[in-house]
Amino acid sequence: MLNYFEPNKIFSITSKAPKYVFFIFILVLSIGLVEALVLSPEDYIQSHSVRIMYVHVPSAWISLGIFSIIAILSFGILVFKNKNFPLIAKSLAPSGLVFNIIALVTGSIWGKPTWGTWWAWDARITSMLILALFYIIYILAWRIYEEKNQANKITSIIAILGLINVPIIKFSVDWWSTLHQTSSVKLLSETSIHTSMLVPLVIMTAAFALFSLLIFLMKYNTELIKIKNKGLDRL
Repeated sequence: MLNYFEPNKIFSITSKAPKYVFFIFILVLSIGLVEALVLSPEDYIQSHSVRIMYVHVPSAWISLGIFSIIAILSFGILVFKNKNFPLIAKSLAPSGLVFNIIALVTGSIWGKPTWGTWWAWDARITSMLILALFYIIYILAWRIYEEKNQANKITSIIAILGLINVPIIKFSVDWWSTLHQTSSVKLLSETSIHTSMLVPLVIMTAAFALFSLLIFLMKYNTELIKIKNKGLDRL
């Protein structure tokens, strides 16, 4: 059941979804920007430059999350030979790369007033750059290899290898002495960031997640149209 689906039925749902997702995205983003730019306090050390955090941190989280999902789907492709997973993973990659680049650019902008330099070969920055390279290689592999089974196998291997870098990014600030501070938001222990900053951070993360969903749906619908144009009723 998981290996087959009818593109026409799926497309009838996913083609209508973007306009609703876009509306919710604009609403959540508007609330998040007000919280981040107006209501949240400035930092006592970094002043107003700390507001870059509300773009930088959610972008990094979304990028890491998407690549992790792609790697899990890739494992399913290799082990279970699922035919739906390649389409989903392929459609997720562009939004993951977009947010990875946003995280690197905003991190560089934030680094200038905070560290006095636009770029430093810090452990976390370097590992995030490596993640961007994995995204690029993954997307290029889909374009280079035209034979479906070969493309599925190679892209899956790339994603699984790239997954090794995800915990390195996460724990780099704990394993090495870096310019980055240790994580302020923690799931398994007490969060050190104040509520006045945590709330806009969470809202902006939700907004970016919706935007990534929007990009995914656009790419996914494009892939479904390609399947329909080939005259295929099932994958």
